[in-house]
Amino acid sequence: MPKKTIEDIDVKNKRVLVRVDFNVPLDEQGHVADEKRIVAALPTIQYLIRHEARVILVSHLGRPKGKRDPGLSLLPVAARLRELLPGVSVTFAPDTIGDGAKAAVAACRPGEAVLLENVRFYKEETENDPAFAKELASLADVFVSDAFGTVHRAHASTVGVADYLPAVAGFLIDKELSIMGGALNNPKRPFVAVLGGAKVGDKIGVITNLLNKCDSILIGGGMAFTFFKAMGYEIGTSLLDEENIGLASELMAKAKKKGVRFMLPCDTVAAREFAADSEHITGESDAIPAGYMGLDIGPKAASAYACVIEAAATVVWNGPMGVFEFPAFACGTKRVAKACADCKGVTIIGGGDSASAVKKLGYADKITHISTGGGASLEFLEGKTLPGVAALDDK
Repeated sequence: MPKKTIEDIDVKNKRVLVRVDFNVPLDEQGHVADEKRIVAALPTIQYLIRHEARVILVSHLGRPKGKRDPGLSLLPVAARLRELLPGVSVTFAPDTIGDGAKAAVAACRPGEAVLLENVRFYKEETENDPAFAKELASLADVFVSDAFGTVHRAHASTVGVADYLPAVAGFLIDKELSIMGGALNNPKRPFVAVLGGAKVGDKIGVITNLLNKCDSILIGGGMAFTFFKAMGYEIGTSLLDEENIGLASELMAKAKKKGVRFMLPCDTVAAREFAADSEHITGESDAIPAGYMGLDIGPKAASAYACVIEAAATVVWNGPMGVFEFPAFACGTKRVAKACADCKGVTIIGGGDSASAVKKLGYADKITHISTGGGASLEFLEGKTLPGVAALDDK
């Protein structure tokens, strides 16, 4: 069922509790070092302000483990938010559910905003404690979920508050659900999935789910070597997910049975050691020399993958093709990123390292959608129910 959004309810004069993702890096001076997540939440915040809601923002920052940590205060975020919302009153509350929060919310007028202190300063948040969720919900009349990066976690501020308030999606979550959901449930074809990352075990659910939906699955990154091992190839000292070799064989057999093209890199860039300046060679993937480890897909594989991606009508990419942090082993990831940018179809990057790579390479504006949630997008690709989405009201 589609979920209600902020456009489906009347927010005028209402106290609206908005779960945002302001988990941003801070520099040594304690200032916001990267504001992308704050900017991503602005459309929802600005809509609520325009419609004269009293906006109460709640977020986590870092992992304070239920204890107050001055280094993880959201105070610097409030300062940056004021700069991004000129003319709007943005108050900072020194706590999340205490007297400071209550006073700040009571003083908040329509068209103004309050940012509560880091919700993870309370251990009850991650425990989804009902009493804590009820106390947090008591500050508001309506709950808006707009932090896709946290909806795979059943916490008090993502799920618990929805037991006590009408709960709807903000624009960011609505976009994630409509674009990613549309791609998975009713894709334009050919539908291609590009999957990288280290271990097969981390992507079992994703591969299994996508085998029922995709026309082609392209494998890169460290997990390719477990598939190679399952095929009897020599992989040198490459990363191996030993306990899942049998599973890798099963997944390849399933793909063949379903008529899904399951592509592994035909050549590999292999190095003596895991280091940026390591001596390296490029060769066929079925003969990686002893003492060498694969750190990137080779140029022939990158070209083959690019051809499949550029001809696709829908592409989902999650996980880099190699150790892209090292320039010598970033070529495969760069080629795939460029192919996604050149593809005329719908292109979706599933958060995490792939999103970082696309942004770093300057292709972000040529991608249909870059997910704001690494773990959440992965679970979405697995077909799992996300608790923070399930908690929202149906249309």
